[in-house]
Amino acid sequence: MSAPLRVLPSVAALAGLLLIAGLPAHAGEIDALAILANLRARHLPYGAVLDPIFPSSTSDQIVGYTRCGDSATWTGHYLAAEAFRYKVTQAPDALQNVKLAIAAIKGLVDVTQINLLARCMVPADSQYAAGISSEEAHNGIYTKSVGWVWVGNTSRDQYSGVMFGLAVAYDMVDDPAVKSGISDLVTRLVRYLTGHNWSVEMPNGTASTSFLIRPEQMLSFVQVGRKVNSKQFSDYYDQLQILLFPSLLAPTALDVLSDDSYFKFNLDYINLYNLLRLEGPGFARDAYQKAYSLLRNHTAGHQNAFFNVIDRGLQGANAARDAETAALLDQWLQRPRRDNFVDLGPSVPVCGGQACLPIPVPLRVPTDFLWQRSPFQLAGGGSGGVENAGIDYILPYWMARFYGVIGSFSVRSAAAPGPPVVAPESLASLFGSRLANATAQAQPPALSLGGVGVKVLDSAGVERDALLLYVSPSQVNLLIPKGTAVGLATFTLSNAGAVMRAAATVQSTSPALFSANGSGSGVAAATAIRVQAANPQLRGNIPVFQCSPVGCTSIPIDVGVDAPVYLTLYGTGIRSWHASVAVSVHGIGVPVLFAGAQPEFSGLDQVNILLPLNLRGSGESIVVLTVDGQAANPVTINIQ
Repeated sequence: MSAPLRVLPSVAALAGLLLIAGLPAHAGEIDALAILANLRARHLPYGAVLDPIFPSSTSDQIVGYTRCGDSATWTGHYLAAEAFRYKVTQAPDALQNVKLAIAAIKGLVDVTQINLLARCMVPADSQYAAGISSEEAHNGIYTKSVGWVWVGNTSRDQYSGVMFGLAVAYDMVDDPAVKSGISDLVTRLVRYLTGHNWSVEMPNGTASTSFLIRPEQMLSFVQVGRKVNSKQFSDYYDQLQILLFPSLLAPTALDVLSDDSYFKFNLDYINLYNLLRLEGPGFARDAYQKAYSLLRNHTAGHQNAFFNVIDRGLQGANAARDAETAALLDQWLQRPRRDNFVDLGPSVPVCGGQACLPIPVPLRVPTDFLWQRSPFQLAGGGSGGVENAGIDYILPYWMARFYGVIGSFSVRSAAAPGPPVVAPESLASLFGSRLANATAQAQPPALSLGGVGVKVLDSAGVERDALLLYVSPSQVNLLIPKGTAVGLATFTLSNAGAVMRAAATVQSTSPALFSANGSGSGVAAATAIRVQAANPQLRGNIPVFQCSPVGCTSIPIDVGVDAPVYLTLYGTGIRSWHASVAVSVHGIGVPVLFAGAQPEFSGLDQVNILLPLNLRGSGESIVVLTVDGQAANPVTINIQ
């Protein structure tokens, strides 16, 4: 191919196409969805959450299930996670997961035959039933329900987790069947407790626990009952509130005296979350707020993403806390998923048998739900044979999305919609929400624009800053850094403390053409010239398109007879081609004179072609560019 034809002055105007906004696409939740897929495949063998056991830390063969005693509470937390996801994304599979989780909780109530909540249930003929029964024997194994084995000795935390999930799902999911099912379940659960004087009685007559020592938990449950079944519980809630008001602060005040049994703080947060968010202004809410303030003042420095995002939901935005939340979730992704034993005593400062400061999230001991584990705990874990379900990531992540702590974006070529595939030194666009606080543009590109920065971590583990051309709340245009390795790359966008992530595939070439209307389809964003055969220095510009407020249309091109017409297409992801570049117009292959970088605008490529005489009369014609076997988005020109 020869040297490029002279760049026309109108190319500068075409550069404005790079600033045209496209349609936002939902993405950026790659990690959360991958964790969910694994959870669905491995952790829900009978509907409710269990953790699989593997014969070794490197095996993927499931040989058993464990943590059955906490199945109810984590199923409730899982329900909340999928309910928040559904509210944010409206994904059909999220709604289906919500329904399945509610059905699993209903099973835990039905299986006892007395509206008591079971800790866990497994089919009596399951190959894992014997192992689970042996592990949970201390909690009591019941077999009265035909076909099922269920675990008793139900604790307050099982009820709290289930009520938390049901309350969230009721508010997040506008589906009549879901709301009706939740109303029925909550009514059954609360009526059981009130009918037994707030004690949890097993079929053998023993009481496993009592809520009478936790007035805020009693109020929280009836608060949810009032929400889903006002006729049944409104009067009772008012009466209970007056009765329990004098003792409301005492349990929380006692809890914050030490970090022993740290899971108590998770129960405090999820119960006060419902109490506060469902309570209107007045003396009661003020009292609930005082209890919550005691809890928050003690735990705010514990680097706990779940507690932070609940605080966001109750207290509103806080830039420092919200930035910490996003960072803590990123750090969670660095944690191993198996329960390998950890002893941090030799590696962190120790004060009185625990760490002096919160241990960094990636190093904390393995557990089923990280945010209920003390951040000061030095040692714990097992042999690496038990896998964490990951609810401690997906729940705070989707809550963070719902409350605006974390946004979402997708990556694509700046020229045209398509899959998340880009090339080094190509122009890319990020589409989403809350990407920037204001609109700004830069020429030449800048590393930071409007308080926004983007880093690209490539498949080789090298992270580079991307140059930015344009930022707005819904779109960011950037230049993929030179040298970015091919393979899966992670894009991290930071904006005023908020951090968002998405992934895209990097290929050596990823051809895409600009169109005049900025959508990647319709008439090409192209320029054309006619060259006098007798005097090649005499060239005349030929218009290819015209645009108005209602759109862009093509202008017929006269290919002439003795004055060749050359067309320049503009795109990106083309310059690093190594094997072939081909163009067809109206199905006819045309000569390609040049394909490479456009010298005046960063990331912009151009392809120069000759329009042969045999195209005369083609009319509106499709232009197809193929680079190293990859076809770009088709655009059109009009040839008279």
